[in-house]
Amino acid sequence: MNETSNPTSVEPGVHDAGHASASAKATKRSLVGRVVSAKMKQTVTVLVERQVQHPLYGKYMTRSNKYHAHDESDAIREGDTVEIVEVRPISRTKTWRVVRVVEAAQVI
Repeated sequence: MNETSNPTSVEPGVHDAGHASASAKATKRSLVGRVVSAKMKQTVTVLVERQVQHPLYGKYMTRSNKYHAHDESDAIREGDTVEIVEVRPISRTKTWRVVRVVEAAQVI
């Protein structure tokens, strides 16, 4: 028999291009920011600041974005520095999840 007559046979060592293996998945984006609001249930607002150099003048400017992140434990307070990671959409505005508290807020 001819081996090429069976179109479903796959050569050893050749992977199907349509399916990504678990190790080949892209790493998720993660950001570090400061919690500016923890008034919602299981949701915190995280302010992420970054320094950007002006293209013409060279001055460094602070740019910021706010993200809603899911806080399963509901124990994070305002002022905490947290790391967030991108996940599938949890709600209309919430597509991030709190991974860990980098630094707890100072209690005065």
